[in-house]
Amino acid sequence: MQTVIKRSEVWRQLSIALSLGLPLVGSNLAQSLTHVTDTIMLGWYGVAELAAVALGATMFAILFIVGSGFAMAAVPLAASAEAAGRPWRARRIIRMAAWLSLLYSAASVPVMWHAEWIFLTFGQPEPVAKLAGDYMRIALFGIFPAMLIMTLKSFFLAVSQARIILWATLIGAAFNLIANYALIFGNFGFPEMGVQGAAVASVLSQTLALVILVVRATTARDLRHYALLRNFWRLERPVLREVFRLGWPISTTLVAETGFFGICAVMMGWLGRDSLAAHGIVIEIASLVFMIYLGLANAGTAMLGRASVRADRASLAAAAGAVLILTGVAASAVITVFLVIPETIIWAFLDRDSADSEQVARIAITLIHVAALFQLADAVQVVALGLLRGLQDTKIPMLFATAGYMLLGIPASYLLGFLLDWGAAGIWVGFIFGLTATATLLLLRFALRLRRVPVATMANDDMS
Repeated sequence: MQTVIKRSEVWRQLSIALSLGLPLVGSNLAQSLTHVTDTIMLGWYGVAELAAVALGATMFAILFIVGSGFAMAAVPLAASAEAAGRPWRARRIIRMAAWLSLLYSAASVPVMWHAEWIFLTFGQPEPVAKLAGDYMRIALFGIFPAMLIMTLKSFFLAVSQARIILWATLIGAAFNLIANYALIFGNFGFPEMGVQGAAVASVLSQTLALVILVVRATTARDLRHYALLRNFWRLERPVLREVFRLGWPISTTLVAETGFFGICAVMMGWLGRDSLAAHGIVIEIASLVFMIYLGLANAGTAMLGRASVRADRASLAAAAGAVLILTGVAASAVITVFLVIPETIIWAFLDRDSADSEQVARIAITLIHVAALFQLADAVQVVALGLLRGLQDTKIPMLFATAGYMLLGIPASYLLGFLLDWGAAGIWVGFIFGLTATATLLLLRFALRLRRVPVATMANDDMS
């Protein structure tokens, strides 16, 4: 049966997508500024330190993103509970998501503590691996507040209060900027700590942002009836199983995606310090703009999670269309910037007076041109994943993502980078293959889900 979408409904959904998406985009960008600030300031400090934070930040980001699956699973579940007028269920969902996130954080600590050994095992230069290990042995303390922040973001997104997320992350990013300046270079009377100073600043800024969100969630008059911390230590087995059932495929999907980029970072290390430093710069830039797409994806998850309660197929289609329109606009803007002013962007991360910077900049400018080519695919794949999560569909997307990233993307990067001797550019061209294939499969999956599921049973269908 064909779905007819009124123009007024599309405009209404665009308004909702903007009201949810813009604060989320802003908060994601502000959160990413923590790592971008680390990269810029350590680029001024030294190339070895820049390469080290490229490794350390990549490991932290992989562990963080993979563990975010349980918090992401809470978004459609809590949004559905909110739409159904069941605040007690939303509280239990958030609580169990926090439990799973904290358990995952504890399990991640040994990996981060032994980061230096892991980097050396994967063939990274010894001086860079040692500095990266120093960074990670401090940064590991930030995984706990970072994971709880993700869980609270899910709560605020489910209750349509995204602005506090933006303010908390902006304050945390501003604090990180000041703390980096003080601790990396030894300003304001503080000791010069280099990469360790960047790690301390990141942990403190994450903790500050968490405190702001907790205070808002527990003291705001319009949120008190959720009693978010009530019976925090009480186990809710059915809810825990539900969050885990929906969350583990999300985490596995994230393993495939972040593993793809992480393995490519290791390949860059095989090419040498300059290639790894250039990769670190451009991956930070690409990760920063990815936060725009991720914010829209999260908005789509919440919108479809709420609409699925009403089993309104037209609203689901209109919401998805609105998010995809905004995604296309955002990706087009990013592509234009990458192609028009690549030199301006890259040199912001480097010291022009350093003899090592010229070669790093040359490689990085090539990589940012390649990044422009995969922006639309990168945007579409993450938004399609968000839309499917809104329908509580996570297992099949997990298989598609694994196939696209691991079975196509990584072999393509190795083939082009080493066997065809394209070097750093070849590794990044492999991103185009992996991301484009994944985006295509996920869009087809969403179109089929929307077309085949009867409207009356949309909310209760077995989301394979």
